[in-house]
Amino acid sequence: MNTPVNTQFDLALVALSFLFSVVGSFVALTAANRVKDARGRISRANLLAVGLGLGGVGVWSMHFIGMLALRMDVGSSYAMTETFVSLGVVVIAAMLAVRYAAANPNSLPRLALAGTGLGAGVVVMHYLGMFGLKIYGYISWNTLLVAASVLIAVVASTVALWLAFNTPNLARRVQASVAMGVAVCAMHYTGMAGAEFVCTTDARAAIPQGADFISAFELPMLVIVATVLMVLMLALDQGMQYLMARRPKAQASPLVARGAVSRRG
Repeated sequence: MNTPVNTQFDLALVALSFLFSVVGSFVALTAANRVKDARGRISRANLLAVGLGLGGVGVWSMHFIGMLALRMDVGSSYAMTETFVSLGVVVIAAMLAVRYAAANPNSLPRLALAGTGLGAGVVVMHYLGMFGLKIYGYISWNTLLVAASVLIAVVASTVALWLAFNTPNLARRVQASVAMGVAVCAMHYTGMAGAEFVCTTDARAAIPQGADFISAFELPMLVIVATVLMVLMLALDQGMQYLMARRPKAQASPLVARGAVSRRG
C-alpha cells in the first residue's frame, strides 16, 4: 500500500540551518583571503579551513539541520556511510575548487570551471545525504525542481568563489556570508521541494534498521558534535593566525622607538 508521507517544516530549525550556513560561509571567506601568501604559495591550513568552513559547516551541517527541520509522520533513520561520505565529498570539493581558483582568481573561465566543480560537490553531498535518509518507502523526484537545485548550486558556488577573493574587509565578508547563506539554503530547500516521500508499509512508525543506521532521534547529537568540533578547530586555527599576524608589528614597535631615541641622541 503506497501512501504519501505528510511533511512539514519546523521554522525554528530552518532558521538555525540558515545561521549555520552564514557562519560557515563567513569562516570560509575569511580563510580564503589567506589561502595565498605574499609569495603566492598555497596555505594548506587555510585551504582546509575553507573546506571545513564552507563544505563542512556551511553546506553539510546546514543540510542535516535542514533535514531535522523536516517533520514526517513515518519512522526514519540515517545511514552513517552516506552521511559521512557526503561530508568528505563536499569538503574536498571546496578545497580543490578554491585551490584551482586561487591560481588566478581574476580569470572568469577558471572561476566558472571551479564553481561548476564545487557546485557538483554540493549537489552530490545533498542527494547522497538524501539517499542516506531511510524510511519504509521511497522518494519520488520532481525532475524540474531537481534541475533547478543543481543550477542554483553551480551559480551559488561560482559566486562564492568570486566573493572568496573579493571581500577584503569585515563588512563585505558579513554581507557576502549572508548572501551565501541565502543561496545555499535556496539550493537545499528547492531540492527538498522536489522530493515526495511515499510510504509502502502499514507500520508507519517503524524505524528502518541497518548495520550502520541511527534513528532520526539520534541525528541531532551527531550533527551537533561534528559541527562543534569543526567550529572549534576553525576558531583555534584562525585565532592563532590572527595573533601571529599581529605579533611582528607589536615586536617592531619598541625597536622603532629605540631607533628614534638613538637618532635624537
